[in-house]
Amino acid sequence: MGAASMIVLILAALAFSGFAVLISKALLKATKNPQKGEAYECGIPTQGKTWVQFNVGYYLFALIFLIFDVELVFLYPWAVVAKATGWLALVEIIIFLFILFMGFLYAHKKGALKWV
Repeated sequence: MGAASMIVLILAALAFSGFAVLISKALLKATKNPQKGEAYECGIPTQGKTWVQFNVGYYLFALIFLIFDVELVFLYPWAVVAKATGWLALVEIIIFLFILFMGFLYAHKKGALKWV
C-alpha cells in the first residue's frame, strides 16, 4: 500500500464524512432548544451548577488505567504466538513488561494511584 493509496483513502474519508454532514444539514431542520445545552446525567434534571471543576487525580487515574488496559491488547497476540516466536519474543515481552512496571512504580511513587 503506497502513498497514493493513503491519499485516496484520506480523500474518500473526507468526502464521505462531508457528504454525510451536508445531507444531515439539508434534511433536518435546526431547532433552538435551551435544553440541548444543558448537562445530561442519567435522565435526572441537574441541580446547582453544572460546570464543576473536578480533581485532576481522577483523570490521571483513568489514564493510568488505559495504559495498563492497552498493555493487554499487546499481550494477547503475543500469548497466542509465544511458542512459535522463540526466545527473542520472550525477551522483548519481558522488556516491555519491565518498562510498564517502571511506569507503574513511578505512578505509585507520585501518588497517582491514590483515590481522592
